[in-house]
Order: sequence, then structure tokens, then C-alpha cells
Amino acid sequence: MTKQALIDHLLAHSVKRGDFVLKSGKPTDWFIDAKQTTCSPEGMLLVADAALAVIPGDVTAIGGLTMGADAVAFGIAAIAATRGRSLRSFSVRKEVKDHGGGGRIAGALEPGDKVVITEDAVTRGVSMLEAAEVIREAGAEPVLLLPVVDRGGTVTAMAAEHGLGVLALVTAEDLGFAFEGPNP
Repeated sequence: MTKQALIDHLLAHSVKRGDFVLKSGKPTDWFIDAKQTTCSPEGMLLVADAALAVIPGDVTAIGGLTMGADAVAFGIAAIAATRGRSLRSFSVRKEVKDHGGGGRIAGALEPGDKVVITEDAVTRGVSMLEAAEVIREAGAEPVLLLPVVDRGGTVTAMAAEHGLGVLALVTAEDLGFAFEGPNP
């Protein structure tokens, strides 16, 4: 029920048809602007419900590379708190901040945290794996990659090479599209 409601919201608000070019440079006839779901009140609740149903009980933090992970992680952590579950949330900056506290982590990540790395939409998984490396360097342990939408179908194999599992809340196939697959 929850997954279908999330799929319906994504289809109604986030899926765009037309001619697009992905970050990888690959052309596609559909695009997912998942922020139209992850940043809306109804969408935040749907994402949080789906995520909290599958996030392992020993996880203590959630975050990922800014901007794609921010709304997802913050929304899940806030809704979890209303349900008696404490999850710290954070962002991984794209580059080291050279002023203030510095570093690439912004937020409440602590050494020893067991972390779910999230993203609004993933095609290849490069951003999520970059976040995993930064999280490890900060002394925390990435335990799962949790994209809202997996449009590419290749993140699972890439993550396995780094000892990480992947659990997408929704896949391209759930939305009625084929996986993008690897670049030619």
C-alpha cells in the first residue's frame, strides 16, 4: 500500500517525459525530478513511511551527498522522531569547506554511527559511493544505500564491490520504464 502510494505520487509529480541528458551524458526519454516528491509534505510522509519500514533497527544516522539526499534524510529523521525513533541526519558536502568547522560533513553524524546513505534518485550510484567513503573517513559505518528511486539498475553491483547493499524504495521498472543500465 505504502509503496504503491509512493509510486503514484512519483508518477503524478516527479516523472517527466521528453528529451533529457543524464549527468552521465546519456540521453533518455524520461527524467525523474524526485524532489517534487521528496520536498512536498505528502511525498515526505510517503518516503518516510516506506524507508522506516525497511531501515534496520541498529541504524543511528541517515544522510548522503547534498542536494539529492538532504530532503530525504531530513524528512525521514524528523518523521522517525515523531514515532519514537532517533536518527541523526547530515549532509555530505561536494567539497571540503575551508572555513568554520571545515570538512565535508554538515549535520549530526558521529563516529561509530551505523549509517543509511540515501539519495532522491540514482542512475549509476557514484554519488552514493562517494558519500560512503566520506562517511567512513569520519569514523562512521555505512550499512545500506537507500535511494528513493533507482533508475539505472547498476548501483547494486557497484555497491557490492564496496561491501554495501542497496534497497531502492522504487525502481524504474516500478514506474513503468526500463532500467537505464550502464553507459555504452
